Amino acid sequence: MKNSIHKSLSINTLQVENILKLFNPYDPRLEAKIRIVKAILMLGIAVPVWVATEGIAPQLVRAYTATGDIVIDRLFEETYQNMLTRAEAAARAAAQRTFDQDILITEVSVIVSGQNYGAIAPILELRVSRQQWRNRPDPKVWAKYFKTARSLLQFDSSVSQQQPVPQPEPAPAPASPRNPNQ
Repeated sequence: MKNSIHKSLSINTLQVENILKLFNPYDPRLEAKIRIVKAILMLGIAVPVWVATEGIAPQLVRAYTATGDIVIDRLFEETYQNMLTRAEAAARAAAQRTFDQDILITEVSVIVSGQNYGAIAPILELRVSRQQWRNRPDPKVWAKYFKTARSLLQFDSSVSQQQPVPQPEPAPAPASPRNPNQ
């Protein structure tokens, strides 16, 4: 009986020694095992938490403002009012096209400049949000008009009143003969 007790004690002692060897802080195998266990625990906790937060409150989409510049030239004998109407139409088309092309754009800013005899000046700025444009797509409502554009573009001065030098008309083409054999 003494022998059997001694054997069971010795087995228990060996098991304890093996367990202690496993938890030896200086054993490199233990460090690798602990790192793996830590990684599994971190991922096992972090991934479900991330999935839950994205499901409950997804991140906002990053929206942005699109900007653009348009330059229109004065047509022959065009009045400032006609040029302003063309500027509004160009701004309207640019805003609509920009909103149609990219759904992430929340605001559009378009500056329309005019050019007359080498002078360039901003005529209007259209700055509008997508919601405002959806409710009322009228550039006259959302545009900011630059009051000095008319004078900067020299619509009121004598430079714009000058008539261009008339170009000589080309000579008329000779009449084709009715009978090519003669």
